[in-house]
Amino acid sequence: MNNNVVVRTVIPLILLIGTGFFARKIKILKSGDERVLSAYMYYFALPALFLVNMAETSFTEETLRFTFAGIFPVFVTLVIYLLLYFALRFSKDALYLLILSTVFGSLAFFGIPFVMFAFPTKQGEHLATLSAASVSMVSVTVSITVLELYKLKESTIWEGLKLVAKRLLRNPLIISILSGILLSVVGIEIPSPVSTSLHMLGGTTSTVAIFMLGVFLYGRKYTNIVEAFRLSLLRIVFLPIVALLVTMLFKLPDLERSILVLMHGMPVAVSMIVLSERYDFHKETIASLILVSSLGAGVYLNLWLLLLGYY
Repeated sequence: MNNNVVVRTVIPLILLIGTGFFARKIKILKSGDERVLSAYMYYFALPALFLVNMAETSFTEETLRFTFAGIFPVFVTLVIYLLLYFALRFSKDALYLLILSTVFGSLAFFGIPFVMFAFPTKQGEHLATLSAASVSMVSVTVSITVLELYKLKESTIWEGLKLVAKRLLRNPLIISILSGILLSVVGIEIPSPVSTSLHMLGGTTSTVAIFMLGVFLYGRKYTNIVEAFRLSLLRIVFLPIVALLVTMLFKLPDLERSILVLMHGMPVAVSMIVLSERYDFHKETIASLILVSSLGAGVYLNLWLLLLGYY
């Protein structure tokens, strides 16, 4: 094994998650403080990172192929689940749980830092950000739509979709991604002082995101661990395999293929805790799912790196 890759990926994860967890343990931070970190990431660091990286991206044929190869596995997964749903006739509740356990990964909070640890180059950061931006737009849309459909009960689907559209139009991540794409397409260059500030702000993403995960994991109720482990295999094994097959179909270079496979294997998004509580959707199972997939990430993501030839 290449010990350098292990050191670059596992050690920072352990130290940063452990520091966040320890900060809660010794009461430097208290319950609810994670919301401040989450707000900083959600409204400032990640939008800055997405905006400046999208604005500096040239949307060539290669870039678009990489982008489509990134979002295609999500649609393939949805088709597979819908076919299974109609064939096996299991409950809608089970269908929604399968979808949310699979498509809503922590691409921004966990994926970008991990890829930057594994591939500490400007290209690694750029590809991680581009894949997180493109896949997140699809996965966030799908996830919020599923949760609204779950909440509908007696309301109409049309009312649910209108709510989804309103929430997406106010989402700072979606806004920053679309704004960056618009600047790139129109050819407007961000002034150097502004660009430098955005890069500095976005550069805090890796440290704060992983530290915040440790803060989030402390003191929560974890049940249904066995079920959570089974569901976590959808992101640990199933979705990365789909991504690998798709990237082979798209004939992507090794680095691009590897980053997309890794991004589709990232733990379930921490924000699912907030959403599961807001929609009263399998709260304990979702919390356990995030715990299992996050704590195991340092191991299984490095196994994927091994399979992809980086050891």
